[in-house]
Amino acid sequence: MTSSISIQAPPSAVLDVVGDATALPQWAPGFAQSVRPEGDHWRINDQALIDLRVSRERGTVDIVSVDQPGRGVFTRVLANGDGSEYLFTQFFPDSVSDADVQRQVEVVEGELEQVRRLTEGVTR
Repeated sequence: MTSSISIQAPPSAVLDVVGDATALPQWAPGFAQSVRPEGDHWRINDQALIDLRVSRERGTVDIVSVDQPGRGVFTRVLANGDGSEYLFTQFFPDSVSDADVQRQVEVVEGELEQVRRLTEGVTR
């Protein structure tokens, strides 16, 4: 599943938000109510251990499980005129129902809207 959103902010502003693990509770509270560093990783909700792989040069931010690095979300920020496009990709195992995928799509759409609000500096 890939979702995207147009954001009227430069890629650097979008990367500042999505590339900062401590900002996860601001834009993805369903995933991360709390975040704290643990060695080279991040502990989410005192449970999951993730890596945040940021490449500002490539405009990518991947949020992956330390135990299962193929599991996570893979994102990209692309310049689009004066603004940006933020693309968010998540893979699901075949065992996940279509209804569960649709629920996750709706969650992600809300998260992308929140990234837009944070990066455009507008409260809606």
